[in-house]
Amino acid sequence: MEFKLRLNRKFWIISTSVVVVFTGYIVIRNLGHAFSMWREIGRLEEERDRLQKQIAADSTVVENLKYDEYLEEYARNKFHMQQAGEEVFILED
Repeated sequence: MEFKLRLNRKFWIISTSVVVVFTGYIVIRNLGHAFSMWREIGRLEEERDRLQKQIAADSTVVENLKYDEYLEEYARNKFHMQQAGEEVFILED
């Protein structure tokens, strides 16, 4: 007895539909992931630019701290330091 498998038109339509739906799901999911990665890349590039500007500003301060006049001014402004016998009035905005 010979076993013959007959696949009719309905089977092929259903199989093709399942493959198309699954492929569509995978494509849409991957597009969503790609868009979220693009947003993350943009956010990280903005943060990189901000940090590079901060590094440049800090480098300038560090370079200026090598000079005694700037060091004294920086200590007075940043840490409210004073010389012996000097009165300092701090005015907050």
